[in-house]
Amino acid sequence: MIFRRLFGFFGRDLAMDLGTANTLIYSPKDGIVLNEPSVVAMDAHNGSIIAVGREAKDFLGRTPDRIRAIRPLKDGVIADFEVTKEMISFFIKKVISGMSLVKPRIVICVPTGITQVEKRAVIESALQAGSREVKLVEEPMAAAIGAGLPIENPIGNMVVDIGGGTTEVAVISLSAVAYAESVRVAGDEMNESIQRYFQDRHQLLIGENMAERIKMTLGTAVPLDETLHGEVSGKNLVDGTPKCLPITDADVREAIQEPVARIVLAVKRALEKTPPELVGDIARNGLLLAGGGALLKGLDKLISTETHLTVIVDDDPLTTVVRGTGRTLEVPKLYAKVYIN
Repeated sequence: MIFRRLFGFFGRDLAMDLGTANTLIYSPKDGIVLNEPSVVAMDAHNGSIIAVGREAKDFLGRTPDRIRAIRPLKDGVIADFEVTKEMISFFIKKVISGMSLVKPRIVICVPTGITQVEKRAVIESALQAGSREVKLVEEPMAAAIGAGLPIENPIGNMVVDIGGGTTEVAVISLSAVAYAESVRVAGDEMNESIQRYFQDRHQLLIGENMAERIKMTLGTAVPLDETLHGEVSGKNLVDGTPKCLPITDADVREAIQEPVARIVLAVKRALEKTPPELVGDIARNGLLLAGGGALLKGLDKLISTETHLTVIVDDDPLTTVVRGTGRTLEVPKLYAKVYIN
């Protein structure tokens, strides 16, 4: 009985969305089994891991000199190989209850603009973390599958996946990417723009977590019918004292105006470079918006106004990509062509 249970676990397959901001893991049997920030807290002296995921994110901006809280992925790709390997290993072991004999097969989604060196880094990290086999699928392809788009048909499907580090814009037809563009402007760039805005405009220094909270609660791409109010707290750059300011959604909209405009420009550029037959399909069927950035209030309306397209936001945009990645494990014959390695 114990042997059969171990054997069943040994063959377990997993899908992973290894994101700049968050890592999600999907099991065909259990659905989404992990959703944690892609953050690792380490001892600066000996390099040992202190915390990973949600616990480590709370350390950002609050650590003493002996502890470093870092995000090992930057712009959708691995920036620190060793730390990424430790993070993946921690998440896999957490999902399979720490059973060291388990070696799952994993499908990982990656940005369309990833280089061969970056692909190899992702594969090696997962293998060294304890996987027996690693497959890669492009993020917009995974998003299209997760949203249930008919990617295998000769029809143009446009996907805009706005994550933490990159925005993926792709046109998909016949289970292949007809055109794709990966721009390294997404949620993280918005957070940094908010930090710069308050530093330059109000001489107020705020942390990364505070900037993200402001974006999530007050961030808008277009003016709303009702003004949103909130407050931001941080350090006064003039004298170093604590400072708190009342703000509205108009302040945050001004702060993130540039990265939002660059995302819209990437969508318009993709349409310009897409064959006319596929653009006609997109005009009839609309554009899919996925990823955490899809939750920015009014972004769908802004893109629709600028492109004259119907914009459809997925029901659960934060998990669209990992659900699609998992779907390739559930129906392998249908989706075998989407793997890129």
